[in-house]
Amino acid sequence: MKANIGINKSDSAKIVEILSHYLADSYYLYLKTHNFHWNVTGMYFENLHKLFDTQYNALFDSLDEIAERIRSLGEFVPATYSQLKELTCLKETKEVPKDREMIKILLEDHETIIRNLRSWIEETNKAGDAGTSDFLTARIEEHEKTAWMLRSHFD
Repeated sequence: MKANIGINKSDSAKIVEILSHYLADSYYLYLKTHNFHWNVTGMYFENLHKLFDTQYNALFDSLDEIAERIRSLGEFVPATYSQLKELTCLKETKEVPKDREMIKILLEDHETIIRNLRSWIEETNKAGDAGTSDFLTARIEEHEKTAWMLRSHFD
């Protein structure tokens, strides 16, 4: 049974597309952050290992929230690696960078997501989906806080 929640079919499809892109970006960022958690070395190993642990766990929790938002709109969630790879705008990191480069890469990815979220919030507002707009607004705050924490390593 299709959801009958006051959003027309074309707007709902656009919102699900937005959420699917956000899910893919979040999943890629989760994997990258977890990779860096496992592979960080150097003088600041312990602090970065803990920081990345906190960040990848928060990202992991967000994946379920994003997927559940898609399901609440009555659609199935893209959940295969090939689907997520097609949907993400983030780049894979194939090598293990040095610790400062890890921080820079994660910061750039969070900032990319923040910029996308700003645009997506406008689109969900135009579609009349206050629920998704509020959800994305809460998520942007989390990414901004994480970006600030990462950026602070360069001051």
